[in-house]
Amino acid sequence: MQVVVFRLGDEQFAVETSKVQNINDIMEITKVPKSPNYIKGLINLRGTIISLLDINMLLDITSSNDTQSNIIILQMQEELVGITVDEVDEVIDVEEDMIEKVDTAKKTNCIRGVINLTDRIVTLIDIDKLVQIS
Repeated sequence: MQVVVFRLGDEQFAVETSKVQNINDIMEITKVPKSPNYIKGLINLRGTIISLLDINMLLDITSSNDTQSNIIILQMQEELVGITVDEVDEVIDVEEDMIEKVDTAKKTNCIRGVINLTDRIVTLIDIDKLVQIS
């Protein structure tokens, strides 16, 4: 399987490329009054309005909004959603046996496992579960 690796703070995460529709530079975000905290706002991508999720909040990671430079557009069931990330690093091929399952008791059951690469560890996110807990 192929995954897109991105950074949030000092950590690296990945989502399957089959879920990724598009990767864009950061753009104007329109705030939505009275929306849940995990909704950053809306963006207009070539005439399509897309909800932008605060993945830092959903994963309980300290955010530094000023360093987020990319938006990953993900295909979720029938709609597109976006997540802001500090930086998109690379696309890599991962074998299933490279993914180690993690035992998490807290709300991060959206973590599918960790990918042990020779020089670093990347956390693989199950984006469908992440959006469900929101």
